Amino acid sequence: MGEAFTSEISFDHDRIGAAAIYCSDGRYGDQMDDFLHGYLGLPRYDRVAIPGGAASLAHHPRALQDKRALDRQLKFLVESHDLTRVVMIAHQDCGFYRHHVHPQKLKKQPLEVLQARDLATAADLLHAYNSQLKLEAYFARRVDGKVRFEPIAVL
Repeated sequence: MGEAFTSEISFDHDRIGAAAIYCSDGRYGDQMDDFLHGYLGLPRYDRVAIPGGAASLAHHPRALQDKRALDRQLKFLVESHDLTRVVMIAHQDCGFYRHHVHPQKLKKQPLEVLQARDLATAADLLHAYNSQLKLEAYFARRVDGKVRFEPIAVL
């Protein structure tokens, strides 16, 4: 098992009232942190990293159990952590969508269109938890070996 590890980063007790919901795909992890920390200025945020990100909130029959669990978790975070801001991020070629959410619909519409619609549906649900939440959505796209985050209108 090895020795214990102690981080040199000091613990900060203050909450900043923000959460980010994004796909757990580890290939995007460093870029997500760079975007959220550096560009959006969120030094600490509640991380909700699950396969497909906010896809489970969009009422897909194949993700119904995931929706129930995510719904409970987000309500808890909104209420107990006094969230004022939620950032949702979808990414290009999401395997969760391809295999669990829209395998049939992908023949008729591009994946990105479905993801943008699902982010808007998730924003509506989050807005129902607290109408004062600032909701943002982005699409992470690979461009020339890097990841670009593009804003998506939701609400």
